[in-house]
Amino acid sequence: MPEGDTVWRTARRLDEALSGARLEHGELRVPAFAAAELAGRVVLETLPRGKHLLTRLSGGLTLHSHLRMDGAWRLYPAGDRWTGGPGHEIRAVLASATTAAVGYRLPVLELLPTPAEPDAVGHLGPDLLGPDWDAAEALRRLRTVPERAIGEALLDQRNLAGVGNVYRSELCFLTRVLPWTPVADVPHPERLLRLAQRLLEVNKTRAERCTTGDRRRGRMLWVYGRHRKPCLRCGTPVRRAEAPGPHGSSRPLYWCAHCQR
Repeated sequence: MPEGDTVWRTARRLDEALSGARLEHGELRVPAFAAAELAGRVVLETLPRGKHLLTRLSGGLTLHSHLRMDGAWRLYPAGDRWTGGPGHEIRAVLASATTAAVGYRLPVLELLPTPAEPDAVGHLGPDLLGPDWDAAEALRRLRTVPERAIGEALLDQRNLAGVGNVYRSELCFLTRVLPWTPVADVPHPERLLRLAQRLLEVNKTRAERCTTGDRRRGRMLWVYGRHRKPCLRCGTPVRRAEAPGPHGSSRPLYWCAHCQR
């Protein structure tokens, strides 16, 4: 599932490509909204909210989408061939005179009145990359269930919006706690939140995510994806385990048994 920084970049690309443009063609290939008339509407803006995308259109409508594991928005100059996947995977098309934004494999796609946006994203906690980021409120939400494992709590978008599987492993490593540590036992959780916000902020404009400060290939992440490879800090082989994820899925957790205790 994309992290908040990836979604932020997607929103920026959509915003730069379409904002202010009138749609010459608009199509939603999902049964509930297949008859929606979008052609002629002006795209006002596209905003990220955690891992959600909100594309606001003239006439008081918002197209809400979520990428989850496999979804993607691709941009093509008008007239170019769409190469992001087979046609049956296309869920949305927003095309102006110059650009086509094509949404592939979008598991969440709905058209709603703009005033009803809170129905779709109002449950989310403070957005790490949002103008309203509130570390104190995020900490309060984390502490609501003090016995919950910190790795699980970080993935819960109701606590704070934007952390995905990569960042939860990296944040636990950087704060030297095991992902199964109860929230109540995490020392200085406010430092963890500062790190989370800083890491997403510095990576939001990067094509390749880096948490170590070392941009060399194979050294950009401390533990994520490094199963059995030596820890970049101490040399101990990195471990991996499966843990429950959102929507009934499982997600890999990575940690260093020496650095995290």
